[in-house]
Amino acid sequence: QVPLLWAFLHVVKSLASTPGGALSDRVGRRPLLLAGWAVYALVYLGFGFAVTAPAIWGLMALYGVYHGLTEGTEKALVADLAAEDERGWAFGWFNLVLGLSALPASLLFGALWDWRGASVAFGFGAAMAGLAALLAALALPREVRGR
Repeated sequence: QVPLLWAFLHVVKSLASTPGGALSDRVGRRPLLLAGWAVYALVYLGFGFAVTAPAIWGLMALYGVYHGLTEGTEKALVADLAAEDERGWAFGWFNLVLGLSALPASLLFGALWDWRGASVAFGFGAAMAGLAALLAALALPREVRGR
């Protein structure tokens, strides 16, 4: 069922992306990112303890909502924060950092899973999402250009 679950995630993500973008324009990037990362932390915490198929499917739906709320919002924030003549450079760095951090994060997740199991791996991911939300709350400006 993993391919179906993965496809389901992307259907939910697709359905949530347009409303997520509109919400980002209405309420602002910062609050939506903080809320999205909080959803991510809760979903990861849930994945660490989910044992039934309905729980996993429900968490995957929420994971799709997280993606729909945050992926476009993160890119809009990059555009808002970068000077107009430096947006290409800013997006390049944004994607470079995402790409370079994905492999070590995945390796650490797998090592934690092997060492102590799913609950520790997902718990660590949830803690990192919570920490990211806290740091973003402290570092992101309350108002950005265009909002």
